[in-house]
Formats: sequence, C-alpha cells, structure tokens
Amino acid sequence: MQRIAVLLFPGFQMMSLAAVSAFEFTNIHLDEQVYEIAYLSEPGGPIPGSFGITVDTTRFGDPAFDTLLISGAPGIKLPTTAEGGFIRAAVSSSRRVASICTGAFLLAEAGVLDGRRATTHWLLAHELQARYPKIKMEEDRIFIIDGSVWTSAGMTAGVDLALAMIEKDHGTDVARAVARKLVVYHRRAGGQSQFSALLELEPKSDRIQKALAYARGNLKSELSVDELADAASLSPRQFSRAFRAETGRSPAKAVENLRVEAARLMMEQGRHPIDVVATETGFADRERMRRAFLRAFGQPPQEIRRNAQRELLA
Repeated sequence: MQRIAVLLFPGFQMMSLAAVSAFEFTNIHLDEQVYEIAYLSEPGGPIPGSFGITVDTTRFGDPAFDTLLISGAPGIKLPTTAEGGFIRAAVSSSRRVASICTGAFLLAEAGVLDGRRATTHWLLAHELQARYPKIKMEEDRIFIIDGSVWTSAGMTAGVDLALAMIEKDHGTDVARAVARKLVVYHRRAGGQSQFSALLELEPKSDRIQKALAYARGNLKSELSVDELADAASLSPRQFSRAFRAETGRSPAKAVENLRVEAARLMMEQGRHPIDVVATETGFADRERMRRAFLRAFGQPPQEIRRNAQRELLA
C-alpha cells in the first residue's frame, strides 16, 4: 500500500482536494486499498480551507511517505520554517513530492525547485519566476515531472497530475478507468497547454460557436471564410465582421490556433511522423506547421515531442 500525505495549511484551496478523489477511486476500481491518504499540517487538528470547510489533520513529523502532495492557496502562500524543513526532508525520504497550483511557491521557497523545470497556475507563473529565478519556469503546462518533483498548473490540473501518478503506479488501463469514473478525459498530457483555443476565443453567438465547432471537427478541410460562413448560415462578409467583433481575431488566425492545438496534442500523445500530423491537422506541409508552432509556443514540433517523451520516462 502506498501512503500519500497531503500537506494542508489555513486557507488552503479546496480544489486541491479534488486530486485525492483520483486515488480514492483507484481503490474502488481495484477493490483494494492500494492508496492510503493522510492529511498533515504543522499544528495538527482542524485546518480551515479557503471556503469554510475544515479538514481534520495530523501534526507532521517523520516524512516517510511514498508521496507528498502540497496543496495550493487562492493566492501566494510561503512555508513556515517548520513547513519548509518538512518539505526538504520529504524530498530525500519520499519517492515523489508534488505541488498543486500555487503549492509550487512552498516548494520554491524551500529551495526544492532550484534548477528544476516547474509550472504553476498561469496567473502567478510570472511572479514565481521573478521571485525564484533559478527555476526553469514553463508557465504554459498542465504538469511537469522533473526527477522526483512534480508540479501542476492550477485548479483541475491537480486531477491530471494524480491520474498521471496512478498511470505510473498501476498502468494506463487503471488510470483510464479511474478517469471515466471521475467523468474526465483520461488525462491531459503534462505538456499540454493550460489554455484552450476555443475558450480563449469566447464566441457569444450560437452561429459563431457553430462555425468554430465545425472548424474543430474538420481541420483537414481548407476552412476558408466561405466554408465557415456557410456553417454559420451567414454571408462571408457578415461572418467575417461578426467573427472579429465577437472574438477579436480574424477567422484565419482562429483556425491556425485550433490547428496548432490539435497538432500539439498529436505530437505529445502519439508517434505519428511530423508530415502525418501536419496533414491531419490541416497544415499544408511540415514547414508551415513548424512556423505556426514557433509563433504559438516558441518551440518547433520536435521539441514539444521531446519534452513530452522526457516526462513519460521520468
């Protein structure tokens, strides 16, 4: 049985506890208690969360756990002297130490992230980098594995991190079954963007939403303005005007963002040749896709794939 400790502190973000459900449902799926959860804090006893719910905790001592999960906070929370010492000891004595959301600030203040790749909630990623310049910050990531230290983006990304741990512990089939019970995707890849192209566009009218949904489902098509306008039941001129008014972007730029998002996912989760990825996502050729990746991510497709493979092997 693997013992997982969750480090809590007054005002911890309640969403951090969502990750624990993944371990709970692993026990249910396997009909065996393969994970045991302990809630720890510096003082022990009841610890109030960020939204009025209190969790009973045990005072931390010997950090002899398989995994230490450090919860996040609605803002920046730095560790006390005792918390910092406990975290540093856990890095030496535990198989892995992980932070959810802004829990990365506790790891960073304890010196654990120096020289390591890390991520956190996108709202505070620049602040984390500014305070701790030795971190190799990658702000647009769902989660990152660097040796025994894991960090995740904000909020629901903690569930992706937990599912990735379950996959490493018990295999892909178990992680996928748990994800289905949680009614989430199997899991987003660690290197996947924290942002969604569709969510960023935020179209307001049903017609523009319909056109974008059509585009996402037909990326191999040319997706000209005429084609998208037809999907929206508008004239090309009406469509172009309405699209830019609602999204602040041209249809061509929005389509490129959708293609880049789909291509990145294929690069991270599959072994398709780059030419195949470019064709399947509607880029005319691999060079056009490479230029789009550089504009969007500052990295070529091959580097995106290498980063994803390194995390799988970590």
